[in-house]
Amino acid sequence: MVRVLHAADFHLDSAFRALPEEKARQRRRESRQLVERMVDYANDHDVQLLLLAGDLFDSADIYSQTGRELATVLKRFAGHTVIAPGNHDCYSASSPYALLDWPENVHIFRGESLERLDFPQYNCSVWGAAFVEPECHVDLSGWQAPEDGNVHLMVLHGDLSSGEGNYRPITPAQIAGTGLDYLALGHVHSCSGLLQAGRTVYAYPGCPEGRGFDELGEKGFLTGTVGRGAVRLDFVPFARRRYQVFSVDVSEGDAEELIRRSLPMGSQEDICRVLLTGEREAPVPLERLTRQLADCCYHLELRDKTRPREDLWQRQEEDSLRGLFLRNLKEQMEGCSEEERQRLIEAARFGLAALDNREL
Repeated sequence: MVRVLHAADFHLDSAFRALPEEKARQRRRESRQLVERMVDYANDHDVQLLLLAGDLFDSADIYSQTGRELATVLKRFAGHTVIAPGNHDCYSASSPYALLDWPENVHIFRGESLERLDFPQYNCSVWGAAFVEPECHVDLSGWQAPEDGNVHLMVLHGDLSSGEGNYRPITPAQIAGTGLDYLALGHVHSCSGLLQAGRTVYAYPGCPEGRGFDELGEKGFLTGTVGRGAVRLDFVPFARRRYQVFSVDVSEGDAEELIRRSLPMGSQEDICRVLLTGEREAPVPLERLTRQLADCCYHLELRDKTRPREDLWQRQEEDSLRGLFLRNLKEQMEGCSEEERQRLIEAARFGLAALDNREL
């Protein structure tokens, strides 16, 4: 058994353009610090192999300190790091992978064809390849791990697909044919969980930090043990901040208080988008609300999805299904309790939304 930590798609030095400039700078710092935290975690949990499946950098044009800090941090790792450059950080003579002074415990694949690294101390071999241009069409067709008694791993940046694509397209059938014990993939930014094709277990860990509202929720890495025919890896949430989206109905009551009550515990550290829904007499004062709620989240974005309030019963005399629906509800309200009356009003709101083919 070898103890591994599988991560990918850090995209260090991303612009974070949707954030104010000072917070964007802070997020870039936090992304660099994430690697340091991850190495500390790996050392604390006796990880032997750190498998980094590409797109560590968002591009070849990085801040000089980013590469130097990464090399310095990886030198502190007690085991060995294996890197397979991806489409955003492809290997070239001018890439950070070629220009930086990497420590001896860091191994970087440099060509499109698969190469082998042996770690006899772990009875393990690690295979991998690099993107050498932003696109790669070399797949796994016909390749098979040797039967030599070793645990065989592979680190690869690639796109699990039907076999077509520009980012090293890989099919489940190709994976099944490799006979690998574990295939550590990068490229997809959500964790796939452990998947299997033939005897080979494979997975995407997702990105360790979200960078926008298309990367919601918990982000992290996979870690555990890999042996011959035995893979036990768990997902570890590790992001400093999450991107989250919530909907809040602000039809009745104070909008600020309704939003505060709706945000879950822990959102103070997160980047949140709140969609304001329902019906209101006047538009929501977004700028004022955003200032008032600044303490609720690291960064808050409010979007007004409300509608002007309308008289629920104004169309009850229509000669239509809508009119019949409203008249029946209005008749049921005669003599009923206040609790039942509120339920019927809610039924009218939902029913009209369905009849008008719109969201409530």
